Amino acid sequence: MRRWGIVISLVYALIIVGLLMPAGVLLGGEHGLRSAAFYSDLKGAYGEWILWVPMTMLLLGQVALLMLSVDTTQRRLKPRSPVLQSALLAGMLFMLLTVAAFFSAGVAVYSDEFFDKLPDSGVWICGAMGLVWVLWGGVFYLNLRSKTGITARVVNWLLRGSVLELLIAVPAHVIVRRRNDCSAPVATSFGITSGIAIMLLSFGPGVLLLYKKRIDAYREQHPQRHAHVS
Repeated sequence: MRRWGIVISLVYALIIVGLLMPAGVLLGGEHGLRSAAFYSDLKGAYGEWILWVPMTMLLLGQVALLMLSVDTTQRRLKPRSPVLQSALLAGMLFMLLTVAAFFSAGVAVYSDEFFDKLPDSGVWICGAMGLVWVLWGGVFYLNLRSKTGITARVVNWLLRGSVLELLIAVPAHVIVRRRNDCSAPVATSFGITSGIAIMLLSFGPGVLLLYKKRIDAYREQHPQRHAHVS
């Protein structure tokens, strides 16, 4: 099972780095695929460390969810540790969705002037994101602490949250494009790619959980055959 988790994680990493990053640059820029300026912008995007922060969070989230989905410690009577891990992980990913939706809605309403309304201090921005993370983590911890099937519940919430975020980001992107805003499409393209990335992220653990469920059912139906193979 863990080998399949590694394979899914590698495929997801290739999608994020090789497909969604160029898609985000294409959506946020003013050049087509055939333009040399597009590839110059793409090269510059790969060199921006700030863009690697959410990508790293997404990749770590995928790996962590896959590992939690095959972790048998969730079957204990009081799975405090898996609940806390799942709550922090879900809080981190929902923080990304919240930030992406906030920026998309902000530029749709205020256009490029939205960025002038934000504080210049990176400490303030990081603090606000940390607060959102803690708040979402607390919500998920309270929701999951007395439940079973923790990873499946987190996956369902991530799928719903990504759909809701896309319902904000996509119309916002259409609005800013029609207004011919300068910097606003960068924010909405981040919203679109983030929503798609987290939607795809939820499919990996979902597939692994389904596969694991089939294997467990087979073992229960054929215990002697499984013991012989082991």
